[in-house]
Amino acid sequence: MKQTHDPFRFTYAVLVVPLSLLLLIWTVYLAEVRLGVNLNHYGVFPRTLRGLRGILFGPMVHGSLNHLYHNSIPLVILSAALFYFYRKIAWKTLLLGLLITGAITWLIGRPSNHIGASGVIYMLAGFIFFKGVFSRHYRLIALSLAVVFLYGGMLWYVFPIKDGISWEGHLGGAIAGFLLAVTLRSPLPARPKYAWEHPEYREDEDPFMRHFDKDGNFIEDPETGEREGEGIQVRYHYREKPRESQ
Repeated sequence: MKQTHDPFRFTYAVLVVPLSLLLLIWTVYLAEVRLGVNLNHYGVFPRTLRGLRGILFGPMVHGSLNHLYHNSIPLVILSAALFYFYRKIAWKTLLLGLLITGAITWLIGRPSNHIGASGVIYMLAGFIFFKGVFSRHYRLIALSLAVVFLYGGMLWYVFPIKDGISWEGHLGGAIAGFLLAVTLRSPLPARPKYAWEHPEYREDEDPFMRHFDKDGNFIEDPETGEREGEGIQVRYHYREKPRESQ
């Protein structure tokens, strides 16, 4: 079946969902600035009952404008890729990924408030990369390679290489993305079917195949049977080597 372009699917995946997520985190930050409040205590605080609420609310809270800015662009790009290429399981992936990422952070994190959408971003990047590799579909593999090209440098931040960064949240997101890529099933895009793959295909009626004889030789004109190069005479003209002057 030939796939057709769906304007609603494109608008929903590339504009509605990513911009809604972006609006959510920016609204929370602007509300903090406007009201003069600090919501960092709504982050994930490991191994405490109070810290469990951060699994849901922590990704919406950011400590600074710089923190918010660096999370905004990857969140838009990766969520758009998720909802466009994996629309059947996109919401399940996003919600389960949010919970698993937060739960891992709660289990392994340092005793501090872990905030920001970076854990979700690592989950999205991990899911899209591993899902594309496991699918072995050329378009999804290309998407995986694009993720590596754009965000491959993020890999280093799953290790404690810089103070003030929740590497535990990043690691939790990467693990969550991998687990969801393994467990969730998504229908693959339909592979294009070529003319010769159809049951009604007849090789002798194919205009291209008629240019070859039974031995595989190319025929320039199928009507006359003239092969390429027949009737062409090649003449070589040799020039004598000039004599060397005495």
